[in-house]
Amino acid sequence: MRQWVRAAALVAVTALAACGGGGPRGIVGGSYTGGAVPAFGDTAPHVWKHGHPYNLPVHGVDVSRYQGNVDWHAARRAGVSFAFIKATEGGDHSDPNFRRYWADARAAGVPRGAYHFYYFCRGGAEQAAWFIANVPRERGALPPVLDLEWNHASRNCRHKPSAAEVQREVSAFLSVITQYYGQRPIIYTTVDFYRDTNIRHLNAEFWLRSVADHPRETYPGQRWTFWQYTGTGTAPGFRGNVDLNAFAGNRAQWNMWLGSRMQR
Repeated sequence: MRQWVRAAALVAVTALAACGGGGPRGIVGGSYTGGAVPAFGDTAPHVWKHGHPYNLPVHGVDVSRYQGNVDWHAARRAGVSFAFIKATEGGDHSDPNFRRYWADARAAGVPRGAYHFYYFCRGGAEQAAWFIANVPRERGALPPVLDLEWNHASRNCRHKPSAAEVQREVSAFLSVITQYYGQRPIIYTTVDFYRDTNIRHLNAEFWLRSVADHPRETYPGQRWTFWQYTGTGTAPGFRGNVDLNAFAGNRAQWNMWLGSRMQR
């Protein structure tokens, strides 16, 4: 039964992820009107030419220490339906606000998952072990997320691996995390990383960053579950900008997806 529900949820989500929508009804003062979550806004609003996120009904945020103090109850009342919270990066760094956000989001009734920012100077299994050491295995949590983007210009890690190395080490990470949490991680990625590494061949759900156009234009043919559509969003409960994201389906499909992908 669980396998059927999960398959149905993914079919519904991926079918919708290939579709676009009409244009937004209006953009006023850094915000939009007529969208599914009118309390959300954007300090640098974008004109969407090939479909837009605003009328998708399920929206959420991703956060790290830079969000500071968050009023999760206000965020939930305003329409934040999910949150992905930064937990770890590399093999030795953890976000100092993770545990607070993790507990407070749950107390406010916001479904949340943890994400790991990947560095290429450590192996996938080592980074998976670091994530496990910092993120509880908890009933009702969203699947873990692996954040994959180029970071070889950082002062901590200058290595830029080949596509083959990326796929090998990422596969190791996914395998360890899946075994421990009972859910295969979602992969978050950016246009250039996706293009350079062929990670589309990995067995994973995708969360795609596309802040200038619809994902079907920037990632042709790629199915997706989440779309990060702005890094300059605004929402009640957050003092400054926050990343905003949309789920690919409607409310019924969202509830089906939760039923199949929450940790047990």
